[in-house]
Amino acid sequence: MPLNHQDQFSLLKDILNNHQTDCCGSVSECEQLERLVKSLMVNTQIDQNVKSILQEVYNYSQYGAQTADLDEHILSNQGNLSQWVSNIDSYS
Repeated sequence: MPLNHQDQFSLLKDILNNHQTDCCGSVSECEQLERLVKSLMVNTQIDQNVKSILQEVYNYSQYGAQTADLDEHILSNQGNLSQWVSNIDSYS
């Protein structure tokens, strides 16, 4: 059963919140973020302002999936993580 864009946003925010709260994550979570963002970016119902935030999340997840120290990457993006979730909430 495919997820609608609201479900995708919920999952996206859950993963970002977990990264912020736990200060750690997995490569598979970063890959999941990439897939969610790609799907949301092609959705014409999504506000253009959210798409710029999604691009930042995509860059974060791409780097996270490739870095040797994912926990450090997450730690260094703590401020971004909370800001992204807040911004997504205001537009979705």
